[in-house]
Amino acid sequence: MFIEQIITPFIEAVNNYKEKNAFCINDKFYTYHDFAICISKISSEIKKRHFKSKQVGLVANDDIETYASIFAIWFEGLAYVPLHPLQPKDRILEIISQAEIELIIDSKQDQYLSQFNLIQSSQLPNVTADFDFKNISDDSLAYILFTSGSTGKPKGVQLSRGNIAAFMKSFWAVGFSISADDCCLQCFDLTFDVSVQSYLVPLLKGACTYTIPHDQIKYSYVFGLLENHKLTFGAMAPSMIRFLRPYFDEIDVPSMRYNILTAEASPLDLVNEWAKCIPNAIIYDFYGPTEATIYCTYYKVERLGNSKQLNGMLSIGKPMNGLTAIIIDDQNNILGNNKKGELCIAGPQLTIGYWKNSEKNAEAFFHLDIDGIKMRFYRTGDLCYFDDDGDIMYSGRLDYQVKIQGYRIELGEIEYHGREFLAGQNAIAVAYQNKIENTEIILFVEGQKFNETSLIEYLKSKMPHYMIPAKILFQDSFPLNANGKIDRNALKKNITI
Repeated sequence: MFIEQIITPFIEAVNNYKEKNAFCINDKFYTYHDFAICISKISSEIKKRHFKSKQVGLVANDDIETYASIFAIWFEGLAYVPLHPLQPKDRILEIISQAEIELIIDSKQDQYLSQFNLIQSSQLPNVTADFDFKNISDDSLAYILFTSGSTGKPKGVQLSRGNIAAFMKSFWAVGFSISADDCCLQCFDLTFDVSVQSYLVPLLKGACTYTIPHDQIKYSYVFGLLENHKLTFGAMAPSMIRFLRPYFDEIDVPSMRYNILTAEASPLDLVNEWAKCIPNAIIYDFYGPTEATIYCTYYKVERLGNSKQLNGMLSIGKPMNGLTAIIIDDQNNILGNNKKGELCIAGPQLTIGYWKNSEKNAEAFFHLDIDGIKMRFYRTGDLCYFDDDGDIMYSGRLDYQVKIQGYRIELGEIEYHGREFLAGQNAIAVAYQNKIENTEIILFVEGQKFNETSLIEYLKSKMPHYMIPAKILFQDSFPLNANGKIDRNALKKNITI
């Protein structure tokens, strides 16, 4: 399936569009022929090295050698483990140790990695473009992404070749029509799974991929790409779009045909404003944890203002083809429509589990009989419900639920009313322990400080007393993590009460 969905269409794109641009990286274009040569020379070098591990460390730089390394690794029947060059060295070394990495590919020259079996991909001599790939099992790993772990150590999510192939098959079934004439945005770090969709979609169709250099301000660079290169397809986090909001009057991209919103909940008011900047685009809200391979549900935005929302956030829609979604209670009972519980996902896109972490696997996965078929589900940790049309309404994270004075509170509801008063200005609610160890709520407001009395009075008119924030704190701009999501933990560190 991996050969059918990934390898074969990619090789066809290389053969059919040799002289067309495959990448635009830091304002430099590379053709499919250039890319093929780069893949071939890295693949040839891998063959010369002696190592046993199937996991190859890949320093995730923004250059042609790094993207070529992904395909070279796959052609050799191996899996890549992205290592972000801007992350702390201790974290990178921890990932290398956990993943039992012996071979590392780096297009730059990071001295502390010289102790390993290291390929400097940018220093290799060119060879003739010749693809010689190994046809191995779909059960074999394609990549491992390490995400934050509750123990303080990153945990590795294993994605197989079959997982990616199943994802691509489901993705195309949504109805996307991408051709060699498309110009596609790739604005996610390679340590985040949306990057896989962002480079695979164009490369499997002979289109051009436009990337973001690490040393550039992402939203500013994206603004330039939208304006200068007439992009036609792109996945973006709502946080990035929010940074573009002050420039909406200047942004007019009629070339955009498809726009995917992903990585975090999508505020309907922001989406409606953004839609005016991309007047011809079909807009989708895609949802998915890394454990379910990039996306697992999707919702098509209605431009006439009839989009479904809960607490101001877009519905995450229905499961993609081949996937099963259920809502369960604390006892794993399946809930009916309009009853909130934890969203769980099953299907061929589901990871085989966390890398060598049996305890976490036992917590996150379970089996359940559905219509006489035993299925393996992943607990997403997201609080949702099905409406009467079968669309999934997203209510927030289960760990965003807190109890105040015995009442269960969803922080997303507080944020909704806060944003409503602020006319779209962003607001994030967090729970914290006060000096006497009672749980209280702080509402962070993004922007310049103002007299918060009117905001508090508005919230009192909308919510019961136990949901009213104990304090309003202001911040010029909210911090984002490496995946482009608002970093709630970083916000909590600013609490000095």
